[in-house]
Amino acid sequence: MKVTRLFAEFFESEKASGIVLILCTIISLVMANSVMQESYEHIWHYQIGHHSVVHWINDGLMTIFFLLIGLELEREVYIGELSKLKNALLPIIAAVGGMLVPAGIYMIFNYGTVTQAGAGIPMATDIAFALGVLSLLGNRVPLSLKVFLTALAVIDDLGAILVIAIFYTDHLSLLNLGIALGIMGILFVFNRMKVNNWLPYIIGGFGMWYFMLNSGVHATIAGVLLAFVIPFGDGSEKTISYNMQHFLHKPVAFIILPLFALANTAVVFGNDWVEGLTHQNSIGIFLGLVLGKPVGVFLFSFVFVMLGVCKLPKELNWKQILAIGCLAGIGFTMSIFITLLAFKNQAEAITVSKIAILIASLTAGFIGYLFLRITLRAKQSPGNKKD
Repeated sequence: MKVTRLFAEFFESEKASGIVLILCTIISLVMANSVMQESYEHIWHYQIGHHSVVHWINDGLMTIFFLLIGLELEREVYIGELSKLKNALLPIIAAVGGMLVPAGIYMIFNYGTVTQAGAGIPMATDIAFALGVLSLLGNRVPLSLKVFLTALAVIDDLGAILVIAIFYTDHLSLLNLGIALGIMGILFVFNRMKVNNWLPYIIGGFGMWYFMLNSGVHATIAGVLLAFVIPFGDGSEKTISYNMQHFLHKPVAFIILPLFALANTAVVFGNDWVEGLTHQNSIGIFLGLVLGKPVGVFLFSFVFVMLGVCKLPKELNWKQILAIGCLAGIGFTMSIFITLLAFKNQAEAITVSKIAILIASLTAGFIGYLFLRITLRAKQSPGNKKD
């Protein structure tokens, strides 16, 4: 299987980013539960232009993260794993199963309660963490497995973006939304006219973000929409899309996501935090990510392969698909992001949810790592090779 330079670069940056995110999370948790708790929290709630630092990170910088997600999805659709229907169907179906089953499990425990808005929380997959764990297994991991997880996670994030846009919009200003979409339309015309200059797209992107922010639809959606009006061309290194994706990889991986982790994982573990894990919200999140993800990914993949709708790549087996489903249960960044939208102004629900997400993501990653380590070792161990 041919590996594009951009995919190899993406995998390497996500691998390192996963390690950085773990370190930032540990630092944030330690600071939030130390004598410096008040000062640390004050940093993130310091007001700049009528908004807190954490608000600028979540609604501003994270738009750039979603722009990168959009560019990666665009590349996958045009020339990547999703460009051919027969290759795209399996990760698409797996991702759908990995979203529906966790949401269903969550709703079993939370339907009709004040926390039912959190159904989108266990639907998400954190690409950086998932690929970071996969990278710990080194070169024993077949390329097709890396590509499958990447495609699944990107589609999963697209699903999360749609959930944010549809279900987490409190109010809607049609005027502001119309202006944002109007700017997008102008940029699309520039695209068709083959305007290959960054400047109008950057300026237009800021405009889209501003009016989307004031429309009621979450501002980060502007990042995804902007990605699809940036000229892709033939996808070569000379195109704006390629260069922008290449340029954004490291700032997103080593500045934006670490800042998000530092600002949003400052969870204070009170005396009753263990009791919070027995809440139906926590149970729904934990079981959704740890159980629902692998069951959904595996079950949907297996059924549709048996029906002949798609096929399993020759290099992969069902144990590996199940293990990848476990890694997909690492929700972290996206799950926390959706938590903040689902439980606005509900500090206790947010804290409980974050703790459940951290524990569930750690559990899912550990199980997925062990499962893959055993499976890949059994398959590719030198002792099993014949001369």
